[in-house]
Amino acid sequence: MLPKFRHLALTARMVTGRPFRRALIPAALLTAGLGVSAPALAAVCPWVSAWGSSQMLPDADNALPAEATRDVTLRQIVRPSIGGTGLRVRLSNAFGDTPLVIEAATLARARAADKAGIDARSLTPLRFSGNARVVIPPGADWLSDPLDLPVRAFEDLAVSLHVQAMPQRQTAHPGSRATSYWIAGDHVADAELAAAKPIDHWYLLSGIEARACWAGAVVALGDSITDGRGSTTNGNDRWTDVLARRLAGSSAGSSAGVAAGRRAVINQGIGGNRVLLDGLGPNAMARLDRDVLALPGVTHLIVLEGINDLGVLTRDHPVSAAEHAAMVEQITGAYGQIVARAHAKGIKVYGATLLPFMGMDYYHPGAVNEADRQAINAWIRAPGNFDAVIDFDKVMRDPARPDRLNPAYDVGDAIHPNPAGYKAMGEAIPLDLLR
Repeated sequence: MLPKFRHLALTARMVTGRPFRRALIPAALLTAGLGVSAPALAAVCPWVSAWGSSQMLPDADNALPAEATRDVTLRQIVRPSIGGTGLRVRLSNAFGDTPLVIEAATLARARAADKAGIDARSLTPLRFSGNARVVIPPGADWLSDPLDLPVRAFEDLAVSLHVQAMPQRQTAHPGSRATSYWIAGDHVADAELAAAKPIDHWYLLSGIEARACWAGAVVALGDSITDGRGSTTNGNDRWTDVLARRLAGSSAGSSAGVAAGRRAVINQGIGGNRVLLDGLGPNAMARLDRDVLALPGVTHLIVLEGINDLGVLTRDHPVSAAEHAAMVEQITGAYGQIVARAHAKGIKVYGATLLPFMGMDYYHPGAVNEADRQAINAWIRAPGNFDAVIDFDKVMRDPARPDRLNPAYDVGDAIHPNPAGYKAMGEAIPLDLLR
């Protein structure tokens, strides 16, 4: 006789002609018609990435202070954009040079008013092969055991980790735009962390996965514009947040989003990131496997990256016309590689046009840099290079001076949007592309 869960999957295939994970059959109909309980159905729902952050080696300004690297509890707040019947947490020692020892870890619902505090009724220990303690090798990620903890979309979760000794090479995401907390000692089970110190970065935490039937994930691969430079700390107003709430069918992203949400939006942006060369974080090509292709349930990828490649090229000195042409060719060639590798995983890839950056002091671009941007955007818009185009350039440029960011959307540095700009970006994406 077939195992019970396998029988359920095969039956769903016979009813729909498609694999179970794609079967659009209401859960109530399945459970009633097949005599299968709702918990049993939940157990066969696939894992889908519900939240994520790209990891990198932080510089001295963004690393944990020395006093927070030994016998410390980190409490970090994350917001999954889909709900599910259970969770698992992905921890990371991707850039560590020694094993990372997590002595204990918990997950709980964060309190709305004080996110250093948690709802004690929801406090759940994390386990790793049944153990409270886990040793993560250098360069590796590690999944917790599954938690039987239903979660709603856009519900703030607190992940608390007790670390006895942080590897000298830390693994982090500096651009969290969310406040985390650290306190000496083991406090993973404490409901209150009144003495904890705030720090606006994430550490050692790369993903939350949810058991979610009929769901998928959209990954946004990018630089600081995707990471949310210029957005509001703890405001959840990056363009990816706006898109996630739209996909959930609720501007508030609360109870209505729980019922309607079918796509998580995973922000895999790194400030200062480049397509071709390492800088702030590994280059996009180097991190594609870990940050996109290895994630469960990914159906779509949006690529918005390349402006830092163009800016760094001439920041210190001019270069020849041949070097400009080579840069454009290499960036568009990398886009083609991303598309090919994602297609091999069944993922649709959408190219987002590069935003204007004339007037930015740091890169001080000139007419040749603008010509490079236009050449790359022309390649992105050309039919057949991507599965579809998201024309952020058209949405964000100044109508009077199209080589510059619209002043209404400019945070003030001529390259990064303000919250109104991020709202415009998130609202410009046709939802039909992602359903």
